[in-house]
Amino acid sequence: MAGAMIPQMKMFVLAVAAVAVLAACETPVQVERFPELTYGHLNPFQLNVLTTQVKSDYTPPLAAPNVDHLFPTPPKKAMERWAADRLKAAGSQGSARFTIIDASIIETKLKLDPGITGALTKQQAFRYDATVEGSLEVMDTRGFRKGFASARVRRSRTVREDATLNDRDRIWFNLVEDLMQDFNAEIEKNIRQHLGGQLM
Repeated sequence: MAGAMIPQMKMFVLAVAAVAVLAACETPVQVERFPELTYGHLNPFQLNVLTTQVKSDYTPPLAAPNVDHLFPTPPKKAMERWAADRLKAAGSQGSARFTIIDASIIETKLKLDPGITGALTKQQAFRYDATVEGSLEVMDTRGFRKGFASARVRRSRTVREDATLNDRDRIWFNLVEDLMQDFNAEIEKNIRQHLGGQLM
């Protein structure tokens, strides 16, 4: 009886060893790194002011349903970089203030089809609604407003139920990149329309 147990024990030990070796050989998932969103390649607005400042009226809630703080590049950070790269003081008096009004992204869990159709397809499981809004004011030396321009844009993206973390992060990064392209185009148009006299 004892002799019959020895081969079984050996088989068990070998099986455990094989599982351990396979686990050790698994390649860890490589976390994808994304480039920094910058706007230095665009011609800056040369404002006829002595100083510029960036102010934020938006505070990330850091809690569901808001997920903007989890993104590879949070919209608030992208807005701050946009202002730093595109707004330049080139005058001798007065000031300009760029205000971040909104930089939020809301996550909504989508209802999945539990039927056969749903089982045979990869469904969209989450939707992300992103909004950015900002304004630019130009003031004289007394603090009175000489001009004002603003822009608000929105974009949405969905993520499939089978998406990996890297897939999701890539979609998130592209969402913010596209959102900021929309914002840049909209506020550039409004700056030229409403603040043309304040540009040098």
